[in-house]
Amino acid sequence: MSQFDLNSAVADMRSIALSALPRMYRPDQRLFAFRLRRRRGMDVLEGISRRYTAIVLIGLAGESETLGREILHGNSREEICGGLLDAASRAEDPGEVALTLWAARVLGHPRASVALERLRSMRPDDGPIPTVELAWSLAALAMPGSAADDEALTRRIADRLMASFREVSGLFPHYPEGACPSRFRAHVCCYADLAYPIQALSAFYLATGDERAIDMARRCATRMCELQGSDGQWWWHYDVRTGQVLERFPVYAVHQDGMGPMALLALERAGGDDHTDSIKRGVRWLYEPPELDGSLIDREAQVIWRKVARREPRKLARRLQAAVSSVHSSLRAPGVELLFPPRSVDYETRPYHMGWILHAFAGDRSSWVDA
Repeated sequence: MSQFDLNSAVADMRSIALSALPRMYRPDQRLFAFRLRRRRGMDVLEGISRRYTAIVLIGLAGESETLGREILHGNSREEICGGLLDAASRAEDPGEVALTLWAARVLGHPRASVALERLRSMRPDDGPIPTVELAWSLAALAMPGSAADDEALTRRIADRLMASFREVSGLFPHYPEGACPSRFRAHVCCYADLAYPIQALSAFYLATGDERAIDMARRCATRMCELQGSDGQWWWHYDVRTGQVLERFPVYAVHQDGMGPMALLALERAGGDDHTDSIKRGVRWLYEPPELDGSLIDREAQVIWRKVARREPRKLARRLQAAVSSVHSSLRAPGVELLFPPRSVDYETRPYHMGWILHAFAGDRSSWVDA
C-alpha cells in the first residue's frame, strides 16, 4: 500500500462533507433530504429526514456560525433546530426525539426542554427501544449542553444500557434485554450497536465519573478493534453470544470515517485507550478498498459513496447467516463468499454521514492524531 496520511485524509473528508451538505439541503422545507442518489448518471435528491437533519446540526455545532449559514442556505442552526423541536413535540419516533434533544442541547437552544419532555414521555429507560436509540438518548443527556437535562432519567437510561452489555462477548445486543421483537435474530448485533454505546458511555463517564461506564466502553472498543478486518474494514453483523463476526458485508463508509472515529475518539477523551491505529486503518480502507478497483471517495462528484456490498438478492447473505447461526453459534452458511462476492458499490450518500464526519473531526484543528 502507498503511504497514507490521516491528517490529509481528514481534511479531504471534511472538505467533501462541507461541499455535499448544501446540495442535500431542501431550503423550502428547512430539512435535509433522506439521500442523494445517482440514477442514470444524474444525482437526485430523495425524501426528507428529521433524524438526519438533527445529526447534521450536531456536526455543525462544532463549526462557525457563518459556515452553518452557508450550509443551511442562509438559515441559522438555531432556526432549523427550532423546526425540529416543533416536530419533536408530537413525534412518535424516539430516535428522532433523542437526536433533536442532542442537537438542541449542544446548540444551547432555549427550547431544548420541548424535546426532553417528549423523550421522557416515551420512556426510553424501560420501553421497547433498540440499543442505538437508547445510546442516542444517553448521549443527548450526557453530552455537555444547555440546562435542559434530567439527572435521574440519564442514570436510568445508562443503567439500562449497561445492563444489556454481554460480559462474555464484550458486545452490546441489538435490543436491550426483554425488548427484542425477534427470537430468530436475538443473537445478531450490528456495528452501530457497538459504536454508539461506546460514545454514549464515554460521555456519561465524563459527566458522572461512573467507572462501570468507562470500563464497558473500553471493553467493547477493544473487542470491536480486535474484530476489525485486516484492511481496516468495520464489519457489519456480529454474534453477541460469542463476540465473533457473523456477516462481514456491507462495509459502510460512515462506519469507517464517521461513527468509528467518533466513538473511539470519545473513548480516548474520556481517558480510555488510544485506538489511533484502528481509526487510521478504517479511514485508509475508504481510499484503498481491496474489494474494488477504485475508491468510495469520489472527488469529481464531491461525495463519499455509501457502501461496498455483496452482489446478492436483497440482504440474502445476512438472512442466511442469521438463520444458520441461530441453530448453533459455530455454524455459518457455506459458499457465501464464492456465490456473493463483495464487488457492488451503493451509489448514494446520506446527510447524516457528512454530519458524523464533522462531529468526529470537529472544528478547524490542523492535526487530529499523531499520524
